[in-house]
Amino acid sequence: QTYLDGVLVENDIRTLAVSSKVSIVAALGFVREAMVSLQQQMGREKGIVMDGRDIGTTVFPDAELKIFVTASPEIRAQRRYDELQAKGEKGSYEEILENVKERDRIDTSRAVSPLRKADDAIELDNSHMTISEQKEWLAARFRKVVGAE
Repeated sequence: QTYLDGVLVENDIRTLAVSSKVSIVAALGFVREAMVSLQQQMGREKGIVMDGRDIGTTVFPDAELKIFVTASPEIRAQRRYDELQAKGEKGSYEEILENVKERDRIDTSRAVSPLRKADDAIELDNSHMTISEQKEWLAARFRKVVGAE
């Protein structure tokens, strides 16, 4: 759940209208700088799991475990379409697919903190994995890093 000033905004921020603006705003240098600073503050005490397009390269370049999660644009669009449908929201698969591709294009080509896999990150292509399989895969990598294997 995502809250803003105590108000639940999860459904509001997951709309296609917002999604189509995220990469444009995220490409602004002053926004990147402010977000990186806030994210680094959250992670100072360790024990945090964070998700984002520059977490392993810019925000936490020295993280103990970096997972670069990816899936084909078509799979990601289908997941997003299914999510919106489950919430009773409108949006066409084609429109969502174009949004996914455009966000990838903007995020990989931006000048500040572009989307890329960190050299020391482990790639997880979850295109054809269930959530259970992903959890198992991630837990195994975590156990290896903490020496529990």
